[in-house]
Parts: sequence; structure tokens; C-alpha cells
Amino acid sequence: MYTIGFLGAGNMGSAIMKGIAGSALQQETKLYAYNPSPEKVEALAPYGVTRCYSEAALAEKSQFLFLAIKPQKFEEVLPKIADAIKADTVLVSIAAGIGADFIRKMTRPDAKVVLAMPNTPLLLGAGATALARDDSVTEMEFAVVRQIFESCGITAEIAPAQMKEIIAINGSSPAFIYLFAKGFLDYAEKAGLPAESAKALFVQSLIGSAQMIGDSGYSIDELIRQVSSPGGTTLAGLDRLYAGKLTEVVEDACTHCTKRAYELAK
Repeated sequence: MYTIGFLGAGNMGSAIMKGIAGSALQQETKLYAYNPSPEKVEALAPYGVTRCYSEAALAEKSQFLFLAIKPQKFEEVLPKIADAIKADTVLVSIAAGIGADFIRKMTRPDAKVVLAMPNTPLLLGAGATALARDDSVTEMEFAVVRQIFESCGITAEIAPAQMKEIIAINGSSPAFIYLFAKGFLDYAEKAGLPAESAKALFVQSLIGSAQMIGDSGYSIDELIRQVSSPGGTTLAGLDRLYAGKLTEVVEDACTHCTKRAYELAK
């Protein structure tokens, strides 16, 4: 039986707890949580979550302790759990920009740490989570953490040194994609198209395009060519996107995203 604690019961932490409760892990786990707003934890009681009354009490109970708080709160909150963390406690951080060295500095020097970068589609069980582990984390421990995140999406393991760069790729990219989508839906409205029909068709186009990228075996350039007939409508639109240097704008957004992650880590 694994005891899993969540320090923080916001959207992301709650989604992970609900994912565990709806998976095969439910029979193997006991869930605990602490949040300054107790009603957030109490709302999770139907999912088998037990409320703890302090950060330290939560840490004392938890074999796997998820740090599901904002990066700006780490310096304030981690000292409250430092004495309660045991040698076999695995700390799982989902905070952007926070590294394992900082977590160990604020808790215990030999703390076991897994860094995770999930994204908000995890709320629908369709998340994409990047994971990086310390050498001190055993294969079994890491497998449990991975199984937890796979209860609400997919996972991929990367090197700890790449955890700031990956944020733009899966952590922040949904917001970038939503803004891109807004441009299409705003155009549909201006063109007088039925809102629900346009939304349904565009959403399915996103889903289908994503599947083509992942499963078709074609490169991105080949996929673009498949849609682009010479002298046709697609090329007329692509010309404007190329003129606006869309790919350069995206790269610049990712670069600034990563820069902010390094600033948060200081």
C-alpha cells in the first residue's frame, strides 16, 4: 500500500488525485492532502482523499509527497515539512523552474526528488507530463510516480538539466495553442459561420492534425505539402503565415518561456 500526499489541492493536484482514484492504483494507495483552504480538500473526499491539518502532518504520512504549490511558495512552505521528511520519502515537484538542488536545500540534503512538468489537459485525463529523476530514486519508486501521471495522460522521461526547456513544449504550449485557435474562431465569427459548427470542425481538425503528426510517419514539412495544392487556397494562407514569420514568433515565445523558468529558479 502506497501512501501518497498532496501539498496543495488546486486544479493540477486535484486532477492527479482524481486520476489515481479512477485508475488501478486506487486499490494500492491511500491519498492525503493539505491545503490552506480546507474546503478544497474536503471536496475530494468522494475520491478517497483524507485531509491533513498541517503541512508537517501530511509529510509525516506520505511515502510519495507531491509538491503541488506555486513556485513562489516553495521558500515559505518547504521548511515546514523539512523535519517530517524521511530518508525514503519521494518528493515529486510539479512547479515550473524549481530544481532538485533547491528542494534538497530547503528540506534535507539527501532527499529523493522527481521533477514533473504536467500540463492542464491532465484535467481531462489527456495530460502530457515530462519527468526527471534523481539517481537516488529507485526504479520501483519512479515507476510508481510514472504510473500516477499515466492515470491521467502520457509521460516521457527526460534529463533533469532539460526540465526548464521542456516547459515551453508541453507545460505552456496549450496556452500558445489556445491563442492560435482563437484566431481561427474569431475569423469564423467575423465570417458569420455558425459558432458551434465552426468550433467542432476546428477542434476535430486539431485532433486529426495532432494524430497525423504523431502517427502518420510523415515529417511536418511533408504533412504541410500534402495539404497545399499549387496555386490553391492553403498556399494563399500559408504565404501570409510565412510573411508573419510564424515559426520565428513561436520560437521566440518558447525562448522567453524558458528564460522565465530560469528566473524562477534563482
